[in-house]
Amino acid sequence: MKTPRYTPLVQSLPATVPFVGPEVQERAREQRFRARLGANESCFGPSPRAIEAMAAAAGDQWMYGDSASHDLKAALAAHLGVTPAHLVVGEGIDGLLGYLVRLTVAQGDAVVTSDGAYPTFNYHVAGFGGVLHKVPYLGDHEDPAALVATARRVAAKLLYLANPDNPMGSWHRGPVIEQMIDNLPEGTLLVLDEAYLEFAPEGTAPRLDPDDPRVIRMRTFSKAYGLAGARVGYAVAAPGLIAAFDKVRNHFGMNRAAQIGALAALNDQGWLRDVQEKALAARARLEQIALDNGLRALPSATNFVTIDCGRDGDFARAVLARLMARGLFVRMPFVAPQDRCIRISLGAPPELDMVAEALPQSLAEAAAG
Repeated sequence: MKTPRYTPLVQSLPATVPFVGPEVQERAREQRFRARLGANESCFGPSPRAIEAMAAAAGDQWMYGDSASHDLKAALAAHLGVTPAHLVVGEGIDGLLGYLVRLTVAQGDAVVTSDGAYPTFNYHVAGFGGVLHKVPYLGDHEDPAALVATARRVAAKLLYLANPDNPMGSWHRGPVIEQMIDNLPEGTLLVLDEAYLEFAPEGTAPRLDPDDPRVIRMRTFSKAYGLAGARVGYAVAAPGLIAAFDKVRNHFGMNRAAQIGALAALNDQGWLRDVQEKALAARARLEQIALDNGLRALPSATNFVTIDCGRDGDFARAVLARLMARGLFVRMPFVAPQDRCIRISLGAPPELDMVAEALPQSLAEAAAG
């Protein structure tokens, strides 16, 4: 035997990954990026208290982390007004999505998402043999009514919606999500990805009963809390669903220092508010940069701004390539017609100065062919 005996499902999957990370691209181009503005990380960093707590925990890394994430779950429960039984902590939202799909999707099961929405979810569904049904955006927003209608038509196990949305930065107000849940067909679970909720306007979060079995909410310390490298996400759902995660999750998957850092970050809400204020200023700066170049920045409730380049996907890809050549790591939506845009993560003033300098040059070169 020259190779492992892969399953037919694995043999059928393409040899692709959802995202090619900036480090991979730097190695390919043999040059570091000057500005890292493509992964929606927080350039404002984590709370100094989190950094201090993680540094103090370094000497204890010989021990496994708490398999139950007890202290972090207790603090989250108090912060959210739920019980620890409503919470599961995992290796970022990506890890929790993988566990959820494993729990619910067998080969051939229908799953609904938006065409062009967060591709890591699709990656997990394909990996477990699910059948994806994709719904086009309505303008530059996800379309809740069409998503629910499609879920009803295909008897979907899961329906994925990010609110606020990546890659467009758009959002729906809480009552829209509440109505969506009320209209879900029997047997469909709404996967509500709220990774960017801390950046969104008041009223974006729906008012939900934590015991509602129709929805699971995914949140993270990767964005506003600035701990993307620590990989700490959590989900809020009815206790029965949360308990089911124990059947499949990696019980020692959570790094000890990451748990400690997330707890310290949660307890420093003053730092979070400071990050939110800096994000507002950075969004306004990116919007002005777009306007200065005759472009339109789409309204954003996230830590990135999606900029409409005003033409088609080929033109936007040319602009992107030229920004990358100038050392700016940025990304773009992958599906037409949203691929007419580029997506730039919020940066500190020096990084945004680089964008202001590089964008007009990149636009001119792309227009010249």
